[in-house]
Amino acid sequence: MIKKLDDMFEKLRSLPSKRLVVAFANDSHTINAVYEAVKMKIAEATLVGDKEIIKRVCEEDGIDYSLFRIVDVKDEMAAAYKAVELINKGEGAILMKGLVSTDKYMKAILDKENGLLPPKAILSHVTVMENPNYHKLLVFGDVAIIPKPELKEKIAITNYVISASKALGVEKPKVAILAATEQVSPKMEACTDAAVISKMADRGQIKGASVDGPLALDVAIDKESAGIKKIKGEVAGDADCLVFPNIESGNVFYKTNTKLAKSELGAMLVGAKVPAVLSSRGDSIKTKLYSIALAALSAK
Repeated sequence: MIKKLDDMFEKLRSLPSKRLVVAFANDSHTINAVYEAVKMKIAEATLVGDKEIIKRVCEEDGIDYSLFRIVDVKDEMAAAYKAVELINKGEGAILMKGLVSTDKYMKAILDKENGLLPPKAILSHVTVMENPNYHKLLVFGDVAIIPKPELKEKIAITNYVISASKALGVEKPKVAILAATEQVSPKMEACTDAAVISKMADRGQIKGASVDGPLALDVAIDKESAGIKKIKGEVAGDADCLVFPNIESGNVFYKTNTKLAKSELGAMLVGAKVPAVLSSRGDSIKTKLYSIALAALSAK
């Protein structure tokens, strides 16, 4: 089982490398992260963007650009569409956002005729976080894509975090469906949805994991809190995965952990034909490298 984010690299070295296609790879952070992945032999890379800028950035950073396949597309939107086209042609197993803005990147992925979203699929976002104050990796969603997930979307998010956790080597992930309280309150949609999802798992409609909810965050990740509140079960105090009731709670958790607890993370879009790295243009090289590794572990 992968217990630290760095362990992903060791696991990937034993697997065939996947080809990564980067949309508008014109910035130093993205190119350096991709370069590290290529050097580690965890990915091969196609950079779609302005060839002159890419070569200049490589020369300035001491990177051998011959290690990459470079597809010369100078326009930001056109580069995003070209990257998606290459994925659809089978010339890549992972998509990655470069300097392209998020709205243009998403537009290319969601294009009804030439995008990457299968019919009736639900696009979501999964994060894997290493918090120095927690005893293992935490996999959670959705903090970036679905503002207020309905029940069917929460079910999809639950399955996505289970799948990501299994890619990290967790045989039977423990999933907490979060709410403000562990009591089943009919007046709180988060509680009733969590209870439904938990019962679906009990009946085998959600497979391969132990699922419990509603659980408040403290009960999900802290054994002492679970003991005080007399909450029993496999998940309580030892969750591998968290499913947030809405984007506000998930995003606040994400940013609180990274800014105040100095947590490290990798993240990806899920639900499309291939995993897609959606890191911020301001993310560190390390974050982007962890995200590439996570996507490579999840790619088919």
